[in-house]
Amino acid sequence: MSPREVFERLSAGISAGRWDDLADLYAEDAVVDQPFALPPAPNHLEGREVIRSHFTTAGQGPLSLRARNVRVHETADPEVIIAEFDYDAEDSSTGRSATLANLQVLRIRDGLISSTRDYHDHVGLALLMGMTPVTS
Repeated sequence: MSPREVFERLSAGISAGRWDDLADLYAEDAVVDQPFALPPAPNHLEGREVIRSHFTTAGQGPLSLRARNVRVHETADPEVIIAEFDYDAEDSSTGRSATLANLQVLRIRDGLISSTRDYHDHVGLALLMGMTPVTS
């Protein structure tokens, strides 16, 4: 699969709530960095099984996310793409919804995600869920 096709599968899986399938898109030694993650969420994940656990936890929560306004930019490096998109997010426990901006820089090697830097709107997500964001 091309980097774009891998991202499209990831995005479609998240939008469909297929959390259990997502880790299989990652290499065994994949690294995910989320510089904007708020405590207690980890901002660095290493290894497919750690990423699987992260997705399992997300799947047990009240959020549904639907990607839209997706723009994928190819780079001079054929393994790297940049994806810009919005999530229409809804918290089923509160009924609140919001649109959250996202940007991901993905490196895909041999059809698997080897690394990502995910710039998600974690403050907006916390507010949607009725939490007071704690930043440090």
